[in-house]
Amino acid sequence: MKFLVFFLGLLVRPQAVSLARRFDSEKVFRVTPQNETQVNFLKELASAVQLDFWHPDSVHHIVAGTDVDFQVSSYLANHVQMKLEQNELQYEILFHNLQEEIEKQFKGKSYFLKKHSYLKYNDWDKIVAWTERIARNNPKMVSRIEIGKTYEGRPMYLLKVGKETGRKRVIFIECGTHAREWISPAFCQWFVKQATSTYGKDKEMTKLLDSMNFYVLPVFNIDGYVWTWTENRMWRKNRSNNSNSDCIGTDLNRNFKVAWGTESSSDDPCDEIYCGSSAESEQETKEIANFIRDHLAVIRGYISFHSYSQMLMFPYGYTYKMAPNHVELVNLIMGSSPGFSKMYKLNPASGASLDWAYDEGIKHAYVFELRDHGRYGFMLPESKIRPTCKETMLAVKYIASHILASAP
Repeated sequence: MKFLVFFLGLLVRPQAVSLARRFDSEKVFRVTPQNETQVNFLKELASAVQLDFWHPDSVHHIVAGTDVDFQVSSYLANHVQMKLEQNELQYEILFHNLQEEIEKQFKGKSYFLKKHSYLKYNDWDKIVAWTERIARNNPKMVSRIEIGKTYEGRPMYLLKVGKETGRKRVIFIECGTHAREWISPAFCQWFVKQATSTYGKDKEMTKLLDSMNFYVLPVFNIDGYVWTWTENRMWRKNRSNNSNSDCIGTDLNRNFKVAWGTESSSDDPCDEIYCGSSAESEQETKEIANFIRDHLAVIRGYISFHSYSQMLMFPYGYTYKMAPNHVELVNLIMGSSPGFSKMYKLNPASGASLDWAYDEGIKHAYVFELRDHGRYGFMLPESKIRPTCKETMLAVKYIASHILASAP
């Protein structure tokens, strides 16, 4: 229930710290299948009981020798653990009580509204106010554009960052596609702050902002992000209704018009990787796709931020063939940042924004999987925001400098 509190003469409202969906005694397992028999067992287990895959994001991506992290409800946890042991799978329990980890992310937070902070996770209301404020405080560097509205009617704000006013190079940056990946929107906010505060001081950033623009979408899946703050911290999809189903939401990163519905996606609305009723069926997908199509003449780069695993990925995901500029994409990743220890083609999946952007003609397209390697997963502590954003900033500047030097 919402209520107002007067404190020291100031009108404030409480911060949501008690979510409706609790995760008491729910566990997160890490399993490492050693062979195809064990891989097949995990797939069979996932079809028999409900497992929420954290990494990889679906059962389709399980391969031998690779860690698999998944969340299990409290009433199934002992059963799942017994099955793993019976089938001699190596495992560890990353979280014994997920609710405790969720509460740690809110630990120490006041019940009263606090100011936006680049070292904290900010709810949507704070982010909206921040987008208005940073544009107002940097009128020659930042402008705020509403590119459309979400399914629930929230405005989708994009920040245009840079000094360039003509038709030159642009990099589109997208954060917050999957609602529970809070570190992703945190980076987008950090990027804009660093761009505005280091202009004229940092030689590389100054050159970039003088010569190109960045279109920054701080949160793509706004409705889902709000839901993670108010109802269910582990929500992934958007919040649209699905016909002929009581299950809510579509995975926006399976909804783009590129080999839609063909690879590692689901036509079941209850699945976390549900691809929607058709390509671009979701309001959010339509808005971002239309905006990019309208600006294809100037967009030279597309970078999407997710978590977790500290990887850099590139096209293609819907096919095993190599992208025409595969060597260039690989070489650019190798030089971008030591903080990202792995590089991969995009995990097999259809309808992903990255592949769609690439096939639309944006030949420098990447996905960052931010920290960490799985110790915290989606529960990355706020103390890790600064190091995560600092190492990612180096990589983004490196990629942007390459695009500036090579793109016409």
